[in-house]
Amino acid sequence: MFFLALILLAFITAVSGNVLLIFLIQVTPSLHTPMYFFLSQLAFMDICPSLFIIPKMSVDFLTPGNTISVAGCGTQVFLMLTIGGGECLLLAVMSYDRYVAICNPLQYPVLLSRRICLGLTAAIWICVPINALIHTMYAMRLPYCGSKSIDHFFCEVPPLLKLSCSDTSTYETVVFVNSIVVLFIPFSIIVASYTYILSTVLKMKSTTGQQKALATCSSHLTAVGLFYGAAMFTYMKPNADHSTRQDKIVPVFYSIVTPVLNPVIYSLRNRDVLGALRKMVGKY
Repeated sequence: MFFLALILLAFITAVSGNVLLIFLIQVTPSLHTPMYFFLSQLAFMDICPSLFIIPKMSVDFLTPGNTISVAGCGTQVFLMLTIGGGECLLLAVMSYDRYVAICNPLQYPVLLSRRICLGLTAAIWICVPINALIHTMYAMRLPYCGSKSIDHFFCEVPPLLKLSCSDTSTYETVVFVNSIVVLFIPFSIIVASYTYILSTVLKMKSTTGQQKALATCSSHLTAVGLFYGAAMFTYMKPNADHSTRQDKIVPVFYSIVTPVLNPVIYSLRNRDVLGALRKMVGKY
């Protein structure tokens, strides 16, 4: 009951916080910029895991057996891969947004016009589900014999591979290579963007400008550290090196902790969002 209470609290916090963030961005004209457009996309992605993982997990705490259908398991795998991959690419796009805003502010309206922002977002939502569907179809068609008990709190590729009675070494290599593309390459873009940003910020003569730039970037870097650290640990290690305890603890960060913390990180450390929140509270 204690863990159930914590999970339900996380569910309420994640959903309400991200919905409020999306609402503020939509109703506040001053927040209709590329940065906040991408932030609203991130908030939507954070809502999804809470809706399709936590309710089932909560039921499992209360009912014996904790069964899940093959279709339900496949759905969880597909949605987690879609949202996880989408968030990886979106965080890279958000770092590029900060790079252009700080290092090339005069070209910002051109390099990140509304058309380009919509195009980048559409590319993410088209490419990532295709990649997720391929992995889901392969993982769900593997032969599973003996115990079909998944020692995890939701269906994910690494725990499923442990249950297969076939040789999955080739597929594990494919997962590793795919993780480099989906995780490591966007992460490299983020590191490169913030290297240029830090160099530009240190050259600023205005202390106020430095503080504002660093405050904005630190929020994004905090979200990147939480999400990428856990995702890389899960998907960029050989399956044989995974322990059961790690497999269950680490995914908590990108499936539950990150959706809870992202609205807090981006609102408490952002004057524009806090200002919009104060105006809304004062109005209603």
